[in-house]
This record gives sequence, C-alpha cells and structure tokens, in this order.
Amino acid sequence: MRRQRVPPHRSLVVRLLATSLLVAVCAILATTWLAVQSTTRAIRQEQGRSLADDKSIYDTMLGYAATHRDWSQVAPVLAERAGKLERRITLMTPDRQVIADTAPQGPSLHAARPSATVDPLQVDLGLTGGTERIDPRALGPYVLTAQESALSRALATRWLGCIRGESTLDGKVVVGPGGRASVQVNGPDVRDVAGFCLPTELAEPLPSEAKGIAQLRTATKTCLREAGMPDRVAIRADRTATPSGDARVDRQTDACLQKARLAQLRSYVAPPALLFVTDEAQGTAEPVFNLSRDNAIRIAQVTGTVLAATVLITVLVGRRLVRPLRALTDATRRPMDEQARVPVTTRDEIGLLATALNDLAARREQTEALRKSMVSDVAHELRTPLTNIRSWLEAAQDGLAQPDAQLLSLLLDEALLLQHIIDDLRDLAAADAGDLRIHREPHFVADLLEQVVEAHRGAAEAAGVRLGTELLADPELPVDGARLRQLVGNVVANAVRHTPTGGSVTVRCAVHDDQVAIAVSDTGTGIAPADQAKVFDRFWRADDSRARSTGGSGLGLSIARKLAEAHGGTIGLESVLGRGSTFTIRLPIAEPAAAGHRRPVAGR
Repeated sequence: MRRQRVPPHRSLVVRLLATSLLVAVCAILATTWLAVQSTTRAIRQEQGRSLADDKSIYDTMLGYAATHRDWSQVAPVLAERAGKLERRITLMTPDRQVIADTAPQGPSLHAARPSATVDPLQVDLGLTGGTERIDPRALGPYVLTAQESALSRALATRWLGCIRGESTLDGKVVVGPGGRASVQVNGPDVRDVAGFCLPTELAEPLPSEAKGIAQLRTATKTCLREAGMPDRVAIRADRTATPSGDARVDRQTDACLQKARLAQLRSYVAPPALLFVTDEAQGTAEPVFNLSRDNAIRIAQVTGTVLAATVLITVLVGRRLVRPLRALTDATRRPMDEQARVPVTTRDEIGLLATALNDLAARREQTEALRKSMVSDVAHELRTPLTNIRSWLEAAQDGLAQPDAQLLSLLLDEALLLQHIIDDLRDLAAADAGDLRIHREPHFVADLLEQVVEAHRGAAEAAGVRLGTELLADPELPVDGARLRQLVGNVVANAVRHTPTGGSVTVRCAVHDDQVAIAVSDTGTGIAPADQAKVFDRFWRADDSRARSTGGSGLGLSIARKLAEAHGGTIGLESVLGRGSTFTIRLPIAEPAAAGHRRPVAGR
C-alpha cells in the first residue's frame, strides 16, 4: 500500500499550531486593546482634568486682562489659582520676560511651549468654545451708569412681557458685564417675535455708550472710504452694523468695524501675555495618571473573558480532534463478527489512520474468507483420497475385494496423490511464510527443460499428447535447479492434463532483452477470459464440479507462481478458449544482488 502524505493545510500538527497561534494572537490583541483602552481612558481623564484646569486658569486670566489695563496686580490672582489647583502658573511677555510666576525657583520656561496666549481681543476659541474673538468682559467705554442699567432692565422686562403675550415663548432678562440688559429667549420663531416686541429705546445706544459708538462709526467710515466702499453705516447699541443689503459691502463693513473695535479697546485691556501651566515641580505639563479602580476592574473582566474564550476554543478543538479517535477506539473494541467500517470524515492524520484501519479490516476479512475457503478446499482435497483408501480397505476387510496387485496399485496411487497434496501445501506454506529457500547454482536452462520433458513424457504418451521442445537459446542462469524443474513441471503437467488426445504441448526457450522466456504452449481446451485471473488461485479448477476429470490438486499453478517470484521472475498467461493456452515464465538474466551484471548466454 503506497504511503499517503497529508496536505500541510490538513495536518494535525499544522492545525494545532494554527489554533495555538490563533489563541495567542487573540490574547495579544485583546491585551493590547485593553492596555490601549485603559491607558487612553486614563490619559483622557487626566488630560480632561488638566484641560479643565487650563481652561479655568485661561478664563481667569482673560477676565483679568479684559478688566485691567496692565498685569501689575495679577500676582495674587495667580497665587490663588495655583494654590487651589496645585499647578505652577507663569505669565510672560511675548519676548519671554516674566510677568508673574507662582514658582519662581522652578525650572526655566524660556524654551517651553506656552499653554496659551492671553489676549482678550484675540480669544483662543479652542479653549473657550465660543464664537466671539473679543472677550465680552472687555467693555472699554461701554459701561452704563446705575441709572442707565436700571432703565435697560426695565426696557428688557417690557420686552419679555411682550414676547410672552404675543407667543407661547418664555425667557429671562440677562444683564451683561457693562450693565446693559437683554432678553434670552429660546424657540423657532424667537427672532420674529423678539424683533416685533423690541422697544426702540433698548435698541438705541444709551448716553454712556453714545461717545464710544460715535468713535466706532467714525473709524469704520474711514476704513470703508480707504477700501473704496460707501461710508454709510449705522451701528447699533450691541456694537454691530445694520445690514445694507449688499453682501460685499456688509462683509467689508464688518471687517472695518472689527478693526475699529480692536483699536478702540486696546488701551482699556492688558497687553498680550504668554500663559504657562505646569506641574509644581516640573518644567513641562506631562500628564501623570494612576490605574483607577474602574480600569483595574475592566482589566480583570477582559482578562477573564480572554481566558474563558481560550478554554472554550481549546475544549471545542480538542473535542473535534478526539471524536474520530474515540470512533476508531470503539471500532477496534467490537467483536470480530461485528466489525464495521469507520467513517472517514477528515483528510488529516486521523483520516489516514481511519483509512488504514478500514483497509486492514478489509484485508483481514479477505484473509479470513480465504482461510475458510482454503480449509474447506484442503478438507475436500484430502477427503477424496482418504475416502477412497478407507473404502477399499474396508472392502478388503469385509471380503468384498481381493488384496491383489491391482488393489495395492490403486491404494498406492491414492496415497501418492495424498502425499502430493501435502507436499504442495507445505511448499505454499513455506512460500507464504517467506521460508521458501532457493539454492542458486549455474545451470544451463536447456538441460533443465529437457529433464522436465523427459519426466512428463510417459504421462503425455499415456494421454495421447505429443510433448516436445523448441530451444532457441541455451542461457546459463544462477537458479535452483530442482525448484526450476518443479516450476516448469507444474506448468507442463497442467498443460498435459488439459490437452485432449491428439493434441500437443511444446516447451520453448528464448532470450528477450535481459530476460529468459520459458513458454509452455498447448492445444488444449483453453481458459475463458473471465477465469484467466483465477488460474493461479489455490484449489481453483476450470471444472466447478470438482469431478477430478483432469486430476491434480489444484495447487500446481499457485506453487509455480511462488517459485517464479522466488527467482525474481514472473509467470503470465495467454489463452483462447477452445484453441489452447500459453504460460510464459520470465526470469532475469542478471542476479538480483548484482543488477546490471549479465552472465554469459550460451546456445546449444
């Protein structure tokens, strides 16, 4: 049986390795994901806290800068915020001159990157989250008196009452840093209702704002004229321009108004400053975090999940691999008479093992069938001569037959037949066991064939069959002379038995390439094509009735095949039903142990 190889992708080793790698990769990915998630969350928490602190400090500094013309009194404010947040806060001018520092003995920050630039006229929207670049606390000349603030609150209250009366909306009055009040209303139609109810007095600048509004209008007009735009502009109390209806003019007006506001407010606010927010003992603001209880719980949960998944995958894969092994074990434990084929469900090593066991079971069943058949055939073959011998002896004992020469000759023939069967069985048993010994010596093949013909000539003449030779070559071969005579003699005897009276049997010898061909041809009954594959089986005869019409033990050709194989040769058959048969024995000229060496071939 040819050894089968398992494809690499179906090998058990490869599958186990792939499973281990899969589990390892999953564990690594899960651990990596967990570490990244936990670290990211912790960093975000720390960054969120740090960002919240930075925003708080930045907003405080913006408020101070929007309400003060310089930074001379900022130190107490910095100290209060630094003590509360446990951070180091430093303010520097744009050219890195220290304005105030809550930890002056700390590491130098001259090469550090600032956390933000504090300028109430250029607010960092990323920190504040708003949309207005100018801090609303930078009021400049737009601070109302107490009387004006009260008036604006009254007007705003009347405005809110109108909104409530004209719609289902509600709101509240909000007072800005400068004392001006406004109404904060939410709803889809706020603008329409609010514009309808807005008191005229509240939309106009109050006396304290009039001077600043006039300055803004003058600066805006100058900017528009320089840009080649119409200088007609109206500025409302909230320091925004009334739209003109021309988008290009409105964009330029807004730009000029913004420029005028910055120029107007610059003298009322503190100059820009660089803000540094760091740890108290460090020169950089690197986040430091600890593994929180929640993160520790998440690590434990994910680790437990990975372990559970690993165990589950291992159990599933293990059960899948063990299932066919259990099926094989159960199959081998069954009684001999209940043996069944194991289903082959895989193409890996286990599948090959199942296939091998099935083949073994099939060969065992075949061997058992052959054993039973052989026992039956041997019993039948031995029974016939023994029955004949017993019958004639009992007849002689009972006085029914005379113990004369004819009876003794008959009993001797039956005994010889019995001895012949026993010798043939012994030879076959030795061949099956590998104990059939061949004693090789140089022999001329023609001499051996002549001896075989002479040995069988008497039987051939008695049967009316012509027996002769056609020797085209006479090679000298290292063979066992007795066994080769037995081999050819069995074939010749078989041919004589199956050749009718008047027929012929011819033994030929020729050399073809590196082989000696010994052919035994007869003009007998021939063998049907369906039976030709059985002629070398033990106890097989062409006549199924076992009537012994042709005699023989039925073992001669089986022994001939074993002897041919023992010499390193083969035996084959060519037959035509009704016209005869030819058995050809082919023996190598070179010795098996010295392949390629040819002995000299001599003709006779």
